[in-house]
Amino acid sequence: MPRITKIYTKQGDGGSTRLGGGQKISKTAIRIEAYGTVDELNSFLGVAIACGLDSELSGPVAAIQNELFHLGSDLCILEEDKRERSAPGIEPRHVEALEALLDRLTAEVGPLENFILPGGSIGAAHLHVARTVCRRAERLVVALAQEESVGSETIRYLNRLSDALFVMARFENKRKGTDEVTWDSRS
Repeated sequence: MPRITKIYTKQGDGGSTRLGGGQKISKTAIRIEAYGTVDELNSFLGVAIACGLDSELSGPVAAIQNELFHLGSDLCILEEDKRERSAPGIEPRHVEALEALLDRLTAEVGPLENFILPGGSIGAAHLHVARTVCRRAERLVVALAQEESVGSETIRYLNRLSDALFVMARFENKRKGTDEVTWDSRS
């Protein structure tokens, strides 16, 4: 576990930062945008937990927060540096766990019969925001992967996570007794 003794270093004052392998890179680089967006997603999940999610969701969401740190670590270190620097990353088991969670929650909420609008209970609304941030993170990682190598499970994980967050929002609304607002395509 890293020990951080000082929060500010002044090294980023010029608009650059360092990757886990020591490479200096612009703070506007797509890699930084990608893992910065993963950090933003993690923060929104923290807000959702703080709003008092159903107990069936709070544990899995907390585990996902930890996995998002793995994902950020994965993106912070270039693939070629991973041979020399051991760091946690996203593995197939993380994707499989999301799929199992999706299956379990979908069994309770049932199939989607119409498009729904984001919202409902406060926890569900925050999960919907997290879902949209997750989709943005996924798009950024896909764009990064078109230029550089990324972890083999990273995109799959983000894709599955956005689906899971959608189903979690539906689950939260159901558990809180809040009706989903369906899209009225005729208005």
